[in-house]
Amino acid sequence: MIEKGGDYGQQLRRGLRTSAQPRAGREGVSRVIWKDKGCADRTAMTTPAGSGTGFGSVSWWGLSPAVDLQAESPPVDPDSQADTEHETPELNVLLLGSVDGRHLLRTLARAALWPRRRFHFYVLENNLEAVARHVLIFSLALEDPEKMGLQERSETFLEVWGNALLRPPVAAFVRAQAGRLAHLVPEPDRLAEQLPWLSLGALKFRERDALEAVFRFWAGGEKGPEAFPMSRLWDSRLRQYLGSRYDARRGVSDWDLHMKLHDRGARVIHTREFRRWRDTGVAFELRDSSAYHVPNRTLASGRLLSLRGERVAARGYWGDIATGPFVAFGIEADDETLLKTSNGQPVKTAGEITEHNVAELFREMAAWVRPRAAQGDSEQVQGGAEESPEPAPAPEPFTVHFLSLGSAHTLHHKSCYKGQFQLLYVACGMVHLLSPELGACVAPGGRLIVELAQFLVDLRQEQLQAFSSRVGELAQAAGFAPQLGGKPSDIFARFYKAGDSAPSHEDPAVESGTPPPELLAPPIEATDPPPEDRTQPLEPGTPPSEPLKLTSDSQASLLEASVPPTGSQAPKSENQTVPPETKSPTPEI
Repeated sequence: MIEKGGDYGQQLRRGLRTSAQPRAGREGVSRVIWKDKGCADRTAMTTPAGSGTGFGSVSWWGLSPAVDLQAESPPVDPDSQADTEHETPELNVLLLGSVDGRHLLRTLARAALWPRRRFHFYVLENNLEAVARHVLIFSLALEDPEKMGLQERSETFLEVWGNALLRPPVAAFVRAQAGRLAHLVPEPDRLAEQLPWLSLGALKFRERDALEAVFRFWAGGEKGPEAFPMSRLWDSRLRQYLGSRYDARRGVSDWDLHMKLHDRGARVIHTREFRRWRDTGVAFELRDSSAYHVPNRTLASGRLLSLRGERVAARGYWGDIATGPFVAFGIEADDETLLKTSNGQPVKTAGEITEHNVAELFREMAAWVRPRAAQGDSEQVQGGAEESPEPAPAPEPFTVHFLSLGSAHTLHHKSCYKGQFQLLYVACGMVHLLSPELGACVAPGGRLIVELAQFLVDLRQEQLQAFSSRVGELAQAAGFAPQLGGKPSDIFARFYKAGDSAPSHEDPAVESGTPPPELLAPPIEATDPPPEDRTQPLEPGTPPSEPLKLTSDSQASLLEASVPPTGSQAPKSENQTVPPETKSPTPEI
């Protein structure tokens, strides 16, 4: 029941006040007080030119292309395989702030190219709404093809994942799925039966209650668009972000696109689609524009705000309004024809590339997940025929474990996590959590991949360089060393666990985890609230997200590792080698 969630659940039951950021005063000036991790309070100003906080304090989509985590992890140790000759080797990955599950989906879609392996993904986010979106996205990706076809699933995913407004049929799907999940979360037995790939055992009881409350809100517990007036919230965020430049917002969006995103490697993003997203929040317009009018409640998040000296629960939109959801699946592709140019201009837009990549990703996932599960079931039937006429069903080929919020600094105290992970992924919004304690959870010879802030348009070049340098310092302090060899990347920083021989990308057995030659084969195809309150969590005890303010103090905050929050068949990352059948050039960054 929600009451177990303490103040969080009680205020959700009473109904949250919907909060939009108030418009700035006559001169567009307001005072912002914010805290950053390990630093004293700082004071920043929202000037007439805008606040410079376009990425917000909550991340709903990734700010880097999706990667195959199996390609980033160390190869399987033959000695360890000898001890488990009849068992499937496991890959344990810890992800901090992966946000939208793109890396997990990409890994599962590419799994057919690798030796058989069972995946354990441990996901740690800084808010429960992101956990809920993870669950909804995976439920959609694994939907029975007989109930929902490939095209419908792909289009539904794009709208739920990246659009502020939905079509009525998609909104109805979200309500139905959210209602189902709200009933499953408080019943572990039914949850394990219907969603065997999902594990919520590491969440605290109050976090599970709060997660149930999130699903109930999505399911329409509070009726009507006024429960979450997305268009008004979006416009209010935009006005505060741009300040006196609001009337020239089209020129601002063109400048950010052509002078920043295009120069940093996202040239396929078209002016028209970027303008539309900046104005309305609709990134993927797959139907007539008039069809999009239902608020996307999955983009709502809660905060405790100060109102006349009292703390009140508020719900609003505090996500990205500067970069957009085009980077995760839309700037790279395995099919090189999608990246062709004509007269110096890309022939496909980021939206079209995203739609193609997501459809291919779902197709490959369906080709791998279900046949693998069926194969494992038949093997157990054969192996246990003499002992039991009805053997237990085979486990899912992967499991997604959601960890308790704020547990990054305590994982190493538990023996089940210490030295357990072969790969650690850290999003740019969670870099401040990279510490020696977290490094102790990575096995000897393990890898670390850190998302950089390349596609945050509010950061200047010197700030990007300072951020990259700070990432290197934190990784070294956590016990990692830079990986040698390979092409330098502006999107990811890669490290290995120090104390082992330095891996080099020039070794074909290790190079980005390239599959052995005998396994290279084409994939099997299947038939804004007030800024001063931005860091206040809705649930007591929940760690706040750590936004980076692009003000006069922004560069100093970068040096102190107070970083912005981050964030299918996604584009392959640099340094990642793919099979010749699917290899395509990667745009220069």
